[in-house]
Amino acid sequence: MSNEELPVKKIIAVNRKARFEYFIEESFEAGIMLKGSEIKSIRNGNVNIGDAYADEQRGEIYLLQAHIGEYKGANRWGHNPTRPRKLLMHKAEIRKLFGKLKVKGYTLVPLSLYFNEKNIAKVELGLAKGKKQHDKRATEKERDWQREKARTLKGE
Repeated sequence: MSNEELPVKKIIAVNRKARFEYFIEESFEAGIMLKGSEIKSIRNGNVNIGDAYADEQRGEIYLLQAHIGEYKGANRWGHNPTRPRKLLMHKAEIRKLFGKLKVKGYTLVPLSLYFNEKNIAKVELGLAKGKKQHDKRATEKERDWQREKARTLKGE
């Protein structure tokens, strides 16, 4: 495959905390319904999805607590930075997620926000189960070990 055939993702924001706080069991791609001032703000990189999560409301899936900063040029036609944003997914995927979200301990967290090859804003969602404190310590220990191993191999 040549470089021209590879799909290109322009990553805007990554939720690094999600992989540390949760076990990610499955990931999904979803479109987002945005206002004009929001897409302009995203293109400027004024986004934070660190505290965001997705949940079911009225039979749809919404992205909650995602902070998309106000766009300066929007004046009075701007937007609320943390408003709920509807996610666009196939009905079969939504039904599957509803079933999994009803199980205790599961949540839907955004892993990254990016533009796909058609320059459309997408969010990668992870079906996640919360980690206990000892799991987080094990993750940190594994990360330290990988870092140390890479340093040793680089030194040789």
